[in-house]
Amino acid sequence: MPGSPAPARADSTALPDAAGGRAVARGPWWTLWWVRVLLIYLGARAVTTVILLSFAAAEGANAWTSASPDYFSFANLWDGRWYEIVAGSGYPAGLPTTDGVHVAENAWAFLPGYPGLVDAVMFLTRLPWPMAAVLVSFAAGAGAALVFHQLMRRVGLSASTSLFAVVLFCVAPVSPLFQVAYAESLYILLLVTALLLLVERRYAWLFPVVLAMAFTRPSGLAFALALVLHVGYRWMRRRDDPFPVRERVLSVSLAVFSGLAGLAWPAIAAIGTGSLTAYTDTELAWRSAYIGYTHLVPFTPWFQGADWWASAMLGIPGWVGMAALVVIVALFGILLFSPAVRRLGVDLRFWVAAYSLYLLAVFFPQSSTFRLLMPLFPLLGALALPRSRVYRVAIVALFIALQVGWVAVCWFINGYDWSPP
Repeated sequence: MPGSPAPARADSTALPDAAGGRAVARGPWWTLWWVRVLLIYLGARAVTTVILLSFAAAEGANAWTSASPDYFSFANLWDGRWYEIVAGSGYPAGLPTTDGVHVAENAWAFLPGYPGLVDAVMFLTRLPWPMAAVLVSFAAGAGAALVFHQLMRRVGLSASTSLFAVVLFCVAPVSPLFQVAYAESLYILLLVTALLLLVERRYAWLFPVVLAMAFTRPSGLAFALALVLHVGYRWMRRRDDPFPVRERVLSVSLAVFSGLAGLAWPAIAAIGTGSLTAYTDTELAWRSAYIGYTHLVPFTPWFQGADWWASAMLGIPGWVGMAALVVIVALFGILLFSPAVRRLGVDLRFWVAAYSLYLLAVFFPQSSTFRLLMPLFPLLGALALPRSRVYRVAIVALFIALQVGWVAVCWFINGYDWSPP
């Protein structure tokens, strides 16, 4: 893989100040990069709000809301209620079971970072949970858009391409998560910050960010793998790209720290419940409706899922689904070496590869898979490269249409719903 591109040059509107110090920007306020990013984010959220309110108006009475709920009630469905339980009641001392043997769905599947932050905002603002949760997600999404723009500039994309990458980031099919009571918005802010720090090799600053990520969404092991790849790559290129002893120590320590952070929550769940497998058993409860109660065997869930979706849902032999999965994985691997993706630099590709491998190892493919693919957002930089106006309008329209599809399939509740986000 080639090395990371050189840092992007400052915008042409920036000139040295009178003292010869930091560059200052000239031009109208609306030409400032951060203003443009925030305007794009607000415009995208306005579109998503219209989509969500349209579905809320058609929502019938369900286990969580009355018919035609208001925006904040509608934005707090599904995992939002679990996070509210964590914020209000904490975690159970014992694992609930469905039949006295098998672990049932419970709060240990939901990490404390997001509900803890929402709880703090509730204390400071006196807002109720539904409003405070949406506020945290909305603000974190805005921050993530700003940092994502800087990440794209840092890996060498032009100003216009970086800005269009932000457009795709803000209107992506699962971007409604930026304004509902889910932890993804906060996690993406932390992740994009971590990736920017990694690209800039500011290892010391990464320690608190990695720790916060590990207690917001399961991520520590995937990021640790990306760091191992990063360290190995720097070591192999140390003659062409100096790798000082201090950076070696920091980067290796960071990789170990990230791995330990990734194991911290399962360890805490084990201590809190007295069961060594409390966290994995809890996570497995969510796939039991598909394939029954099983043990976690790495790299088997996607093949189990491919077999189930092919045979149970499509009525075709399971081996066809598994063969299709192999082809998809192979094509994805080839994609990582395509010219467009190579433009993103080696570190972002390391993260995409590491996280994809992590998903392949432990997650079962179901409707929530669309949400779990959200951390692959660096690939939006590759999608933003074509400069054709027709292409750009078409892909934005497609993404908005896919938002409608995602809300219809995963968020909207139509009677009995088995496709949660």
